[in-house]
Amino acid sequence: MSLTTLAGLAGLGAWGWLLTLRGGFWRIETPPSPSEPKDWPAVVAVIPARDEAECIGGTVTTLLSQNYPGTLSVVVVDDHSSDGTAELARAAAAAIGASDRLTVVAAPDLPPGWAGKMWAQNHGIATARALHPGLDLLLLTDADIEHAPFELRRQVARLLAARLDMASLMVRLPTDGVWERAVVPAFVFFFRMLYPFAWVSDASRTTAAAAGGYVLIRPEALDDIGGVSAIRNALIDDCTLAAAVKRAGRRIQLDLTHDTASSRRYLGPSGLWKMISRSAYTQLNHSPLLLAGTVLAMLLVFVLPPVLVLSGGVAALFGLIAWAAMSLAYAPMVRAYGLPSAWSVALPLVALFFLGATIDSAFQYWRGRGGAWKGRVQDHRRGAKS
Repeated sequence: MSLTTLAGLAGLGAWGWLLTLRGGFWRIETPPSPSEPKDWPAVVAVIPARDEAECIGGTVTTLLSQNYPGTLSVVVVDDHSSDGTAELARAAAAAIGASDRLTVVAAPDLPPGWAGKMWAQNHGIATARALHPGLDLLLLTDADIEHAPFELRRQVARLLAARLDMASLMVRLPTDGVWERAVVPAFVFFFRMLYPFAWVSDASRTTAAAAGGYVLIRPEALDDIGGVSAIRNALIDDCTLAAAVKRAGRRIQLDLTHDTASSRRYLGPSGLWKMISRSAYTQLNHSPLLLAGTVLAMLLVFVLPPVLVLSGGVAALFGLIAWAAMSLAYAPMVRAYGLPSAWSVALPLVALFFLGATIDSAFQYWRGRGGAWKGRVQDHRRGAKS
């Protein structure tokens, strides 16, 4: 048996395993609608914000306009912004007559050993608990999220009905341009492949993940892990938080939503490249061995099948079947983003883009520039710096 035939067989076997034994990650299912509680818990949303003038107004407006029967307050932590973020947050609340439910505080100076977002979030949570000692739930969200009017009501009902301690949503990411439409669905697809959502919700499995744009959590679950301080230097803070909460014996859940969406724009291939490269090597624990394994796996599973189609013989047949299986798995995500199923056949090309950004992520880390975001660099060899 030739080397190309063996490679084709390996790729085909990989897709057989992914489709049948990887938690059904490729299925897009709508979560059931839960029954609503008689008494609605008090919720405080915490938003770390650093130079978010373009987004903060919409985020504050949509949060304070939630169709939520319980008490909802918002704390915005202005993390040394230079663009008037704090003033715009206050103006947005005032415009809808909700100034009394918004608190804006300034983040203290960033100490050594803390990632910027974690430090701001920690200060926001402390402020929320001091101002609202009776709060029942914390909503940890980002400054670039436009919340659907019913989202909080739905998520609180789900959390209570399923007796969860933490419920997270992967919000809809923007797909305004061709590059975004090509890359964003694949980003979500790869994330679900890495962290099958069914396994995240399964208390018998160790798989844990969350999406930082929307995390609803019980304060006592946060206390169990030692608070945000326990993940103070995490670059991939959402998944790190989920892992810590699940290890503590708490129940977690992660779902997709197409109603609540990110308002951040990636501005073409360079912005998307940075989005991936900022944390890709951190996801691999900064391991050259894991990086090499990832490169080989991506080439074998995603890139090689269409290449083998051109080779002829049995290898071409294996490559064609593997490519078809790949496209079949990816098609539900493509359709979920409003694109024709035919876009799914281009996944090998998109995978090359992700592979390049992942290698660049390692290169930036080795240069001491890992995790650059909003003027800060998170380099785990030296800690966070501003």
